[in-house]
Amino acid sequence: MEENQNIQLESAGTPQVEAAEQTPATTVASNESAARQSRKYYQEMDQTSHDDFDWSVDKRNVASYPKDQRQTLEKVYDSTFKSIAESELLRGAIVGITKTDVIINIGFKSDGLVSLNEFRDMPEIKIGDEIEVMVVEKEDKNGHLHLSRKLARAARAWQQIVDFYKTGEVVTGTITSKTKGGLIVDVYGLETFLPGSQIDVKPVTDYDQYVGKTMDFKVVKINETIRNAVVSHKALIESDIEQQRSVIIGQLEKGQVLEGVVKNVTDFGAFIDLGGVDGLLYITDISWGRVTHPNEVLHNGQKLNVVVLDFDDEKKRISLGLKQLTPHPWDNLSADIQEGMHVKGKVVNIEDYGAFLEILPGVEGLVHVSEITWSSQPINAKEFFKLGEEYEAVIVTLDKDERKMSLSIKQLTSDPWDSIETRFPVESRHSGVVKNITPYGVFVELETGIGGMIHISDLSWIKRYNHPGEFVKVGDKIDIAILSIDKENRKLALGHKQLEEDPWNTFETIFPIGSIHEGLVTRKDEKGATIQLQYGLEAYAPARHLRKEDGSNIEAEETLPFMIIEFDRNDKRIMVSHAKVWEQVKNEEKEVARKEAVSESEKTKKAVKNIQNKVEKPTLGDLGSLAAIKDKMKKAEDESEK
Repeated sequence: MEENQNIQLESAGTPQVEAAEQTPATTVASNESAARQSRKYYQEMDQTSHDDFDWSVDKRNVASYPKDQRQTLEKVYDSTFKSIAESELLRGAIVGITKTDVIINIGFKSDGLVSLNEFRDMPEIKIGDEIEVMVVEKEDKNGHLHLSRKLARAARAWQQIVDFYKTGEVVTGTITSKTKGGLIVDVYGLETFLPGSQIDVKPVTDYDQYVGKTMDFKVVKINETIRNAVVSHKALIESDIEQQRSVIIGQLEKGQVLEGVVKNVTDFGAFIDLGGVDGLLYITDISWGRVTHPNEVLHNGQKLNVVVLDFDDEKKRISLGLKQLTPHPWDNLSADIQEGMHVKGKVVNIEDYGAFLEILPGVEGLVHVSEITWSSQPINAKEFFKLGEEYEAVIVTLDKDERKMSLSIKQLTSDPWDSIETRFPVESRHSGVVKNITPYGVFVELETGIGGMIHISDLSWIKRYNHPGEFVKVGDKIDIAILSIDKENRKLALGHKQLEEDPWNTFETIFPIGSIHEGLVTRKDEKGATIQLQYGLEAYAPARHLRKEDGSNIEAEETLPFMIIEFDRNDKRIMVSHAKVWEQVKNEEKEVARKEAVSESEKTKKAVKNIQNKVEKPTLGDLGSLAAIKDKMKKAEDESEK
């Protein structure tokens, strides 16, 4: 019967509905290609221009179905195939393999094609194998059902990665290549990113050694929009370490001695690996003695026993000690070490108040700044001592219970102040070195432990200094005279000008008040000016005495005559004036003119008197002469008054 129906379809060129009705569903499904051609044939006939052609008439007198019955039969035919949607994941069976494609039957109207390139990881595929595919297009431009195994794997892999991210489950992947900042990991066919910092708990510099390895990972970050995932192998290691840490910490006890390996040495201490958990050995717990840097004692990979000092369950911190495994040096201090004993020690610490000398490992003594030298001059410990240098000292006090020791360097020698009067008597002359300069004086060291101060007023008989630094510098040698001794307070009063006689007794005769001398204006301000005179003397001129004859004021660096208007030998002070010089000259000129006018007046009076005595009665001519003489006398008197 089936053969007759097939013959009728081929000879008539028109598919018969009766054949479709009588053909079993299984046969139709396997003959999907013919069905697709039939539907295409109907569509082409519907679109022909012969709209008046009666398709219900068959020349071979084959029976036909009414329109409504035919539609019913077509629905029955279509219901034999499953309904699919694009991007849907389905399972199908391989029904054929060509040179380029794999034919997949997913139960649709037609079989789908998948490129053979997508099966490179399955070189032994065969007909009958079931695989998962994704519907790319139900009908591409060639009318084929387009399927993809690659996209199906990627979609399934992404769904699994999302699930693993939510659940925290461990995934397995293969590192395929190296990229900037990390590695590319293939997880179920999907490329994920493994940052370099997430490869291991230890820093990794060589990424190439991991390419090709299959490892376990944890999905730590996903981006749904671009389907990007970040994985971490370090997170798994840290998780294992955390579990080990919890077990180890749960078994810890204070005072417990453990064996460990130095993992990392830092400036502040060293991290010790206790077998899955790290503890910190702080620098102060390495040795009873002073340790400048942990690498002086420890190095990476070194095995050693340590004692548990403390631990914190919540913060998972363990504090370790090394020096606690040995007795404290103070507890075993030799009985030979007593007060008054001379010892040697290395400087291990310097503070403003002194320096600590390590006499024995873990046994230190303090040299206070007051015990460095016999001098009363303050000493900076940081300038006197240097770390690592050795010094000899005397044990002044010793307290084994408090573990304290005070040392002295100055007591290695006798106190020089005990014989100060015999070695540095008053008025004796010596040389010293300038150690310090203050605004009020200069400190001079005569010998170790002996020194004194030269007051600024005792630097020079002649010159006044605003600051001692104008006269001398630190480190200069200077001659001095001992002015006084304060043995109780360990102070010497020194002088430099006292090396010479006081010249002011002589200056009083050279610069008497009213005398005029040439002077150079060295400094000037609003109040006055400093004038340099002969023999290095300095005088002072108030501002009102700096006025010139033309009304202008004297400026600095001018050399002019000055009059001494004040001389104080006790206070070593001289005051001068330039205005007095030219004022005095004017006054002298006026005095000379006045004396000349008075002399002329006297002469005129005598002449008049002589004429009066010679002439008894005046004539008209005499009266004229007398009037002229009278006028001359009046002028002389007026000039004299002026």
